[in-house]
Amino acid sequence: MSTEKEEKITANWMKEAQKGYIRIGVLILLNKKPSHGYELMKEIDSRSKGFWTPTPGGIYPVLRDLEKSEYIRGQWQTQRNRRLKVYKITNSGQTILKRAIVKQAEISNNIAKLFREFAREVLRIEPDAIMPDMPSMFSPFLEDQNGRGNDLGQLELQRRHIRETIKRVQEKLKMLDKRIAELKKDAKNDFSITT
Repeated sequence: MSTEKEEKITANWMKEAQKGYIRIGVLILLNKKPSHGYELMKEIDSRSKGFWTPTPGGIYPVLRDLEKSEYIRGQWQTQRNRRLKVYKITNSGQTILKRAIVKQAEISNNIAKLFREFAREVLRIEPDAIMPDMPSMFSPFLEDQNGRGNDLGQLELQRRHIRETIKRVQEKLKMLDKRIAELKKDAKNDFSITT
């Protein structure tokens, strides 16, 4: 398969994945405050630092689908002499959002494990030494403008993730200390044999 074809396939996969993530991103943002479609497009683009740049043709079908599923509710308002549909998350939307965030954390952890396995088995490298933990796809949406999570569940999830990272780093440090001690001992023995 040609590199160009592989790149196109990868781009299509990423585009499909983004559609699902944008749904959840929209729910997260609407959980913070009611917004109209253009505000959501700008906020997603800003928070993802351009990684996700939704277009009207991408965001409005998502909003219609979420509204049809009764996860959000739209209400027409007039702002600066313009009629805009402002969306608000429903109780059902909040329930789905909480479940989706928990499921996303599980998926992220499983994918991170697969990446580490691939690095170890195929690339023959120790991934913990070179690969940082993957942040949640929704980290930019879960933080408020001051960079702090606004929900107890989100903060507990962040704390658990940090504790797991610290544990892995401590295990890696022990392994490195042991290997360094072995190498120093071997070097010392080699030096004493040659002199």
